[in-house]
Amino acid sequence: MMRKENITGIILAGGKSSRMGADKGFVLYKGKPFTKYVIDAMKPLVTDIVIISDNTDYDIFNATRINDDIKNAGPLAGLYTGLNYSKTELNLVLSCDVPLINTIILQKLIDEISAKTDIIQLKSKNKMMPLIALYKKKCAPIFLDLLKNDERRMTRAISNFNVKTIVLEDTLEHYTVNINTIDELNKI
Repeated sequence: MMRKENITGIILAGGKSSRMGADKGFVLYKGKPFTKYVIDAMKPLVTDIVIISDNTDYDIFNATRINDDIKNAGPLAGLYTGLNYSKTELNLVLSCDVPLINTIILQKLIDEISAKTDIIQLKSKNKMMPLIALYKKKCAPIFLDLLKNDERRMTRAISNFNVKTIVLEDTLEHYTVNINTIDELNKI
């Protein structure tokens, strides 16, 4: 089993949340902000958690908050910033809008670590989930090159690496749902 001091947790919370109408990281589910659910799921598996956001309100979570190195460039820029800041080779990366995520799901990513794989992502409901994934720090320079060439698509970015995809069983798929609207929040 991988020792947790070899993994940094990176939470991407820099999105505009335009469909939600409020910063998704602070939206409450059962009285608790989405970001707190993500932190709680990560905490047993990592030694350090960083939140990538320019919003100083995230400081309430007592995690290191890092401003985006590249502004208004989407999740790829946030991912680059987190990997660039990280001091570990392995990095567990999640968006802040997955309040149902749990440690068991994240452990599945860690269990698949190998020397040959650069990125381990989930596939849930026939959809690739590059924002519930494990990334090696060495991905950062290539992400930066892509961003400098105005490439922001996650699918394009990860196609440059050796990627392993873990297909979740149907019974676990609900844990990975990301919540972008009030209607989606009401459904869970």
